[in-house]
Amino acid sequence: MTNIQIGLSTASVYPENTEAAFRYAAEIGYDGVELMVWAEPASQNLATVRSYVRRYDMPVLAVHAPCLLISQRVWGADPVAKLDRSVRTAEELGAETVVVHPPFRWQRRYADGFAEQVAELEERSRVIVAVENMFPMRADTLFGRGERAVRRLERRGGPGRGLTAFSPSYDPTDVGFRNYTLDLSHTATAGTDALALAERMGSGLAHLHLADGRGAAHDEHLVPGDGTQPCAELCDRLLQSGFRGHVVAEINTQTAKTAQERAVMLRRTLTFARAHCGGRPVAGANQN
Repeated sequence: MTNIQIGLSTASVYPENTEAAFRYAAEIGYDGVELMVWAEPASQNLATVRSYVRRYDMPVLAVHAPCLLISQRVWGADPVAKLDRSVRTAEELGAETVVVHPPFRWQRRYADGFAEQVAELEERSRVIVAVENMFPMRADTLFGRGERAVRRLERRGGPGRGLTAFSPSYDPTDVGFRNYTLDLSHTATAGTDALALAERMGSGLAHLHLADGRGAAHDEHLVPGDGTQPCAELCDRLLQSGFRGHVVAEINTQTAKTAQERAVMLRRTLTFARAHCGGRPVAGANQN
């Protein structure tokens, strides 16, 4: 068994910014960060991110491509070019992994060539492109529209109540890729058996988003242990199997009223990860 590196997603400190994530990670004792590339200009700027790496002595372990609904225009509108740029950014930062979601159904050209692009990028780069499991997304949730608009979208083949927003599926093992990211909040929302999904991913499970969920219709990203997902069992299995990827805390701390409350949530998550994945002690682990 070997200790697994534990990273902090910069998304975990929202609404604070990317630099704050580097600072929290350094102060609490994470091994590195996963850079979420989104609307904040600092997250998109290579020189700025490098300055955070130096200032906080905190490496970038992974880059999350700008493929969220809220980042559809980050780095341009072409998702093919954005995935390519994400890999080049990871190379420049010394990150080992790019996390990417399956294409949305309306991104037809991107979806048609997605599997081939992922394979080609991994063939010519040392960076792993780990495709993440997602969950069903209703049209009214996606677009904030009413019942009539939902029905129109369904008639046009858009994402409706019984349809996935992702092409061809929110489960990347339905297609088959060399490498995967397993997200434990997404399994809760999808009603997916996380341990069974990990088995299907097999040796391709290269990256874990550590969070929890209770099965709500929306993506919860709870502190591990606060939901119903088998977080501890999955981490224990990874440790026993000699897992060589990263475990990244990707939790929602928007309920925190102060920076101290946010730090407590981030510290709790790291303490949980260390308990099941090994590693050095957590700074201030005795704090409430």
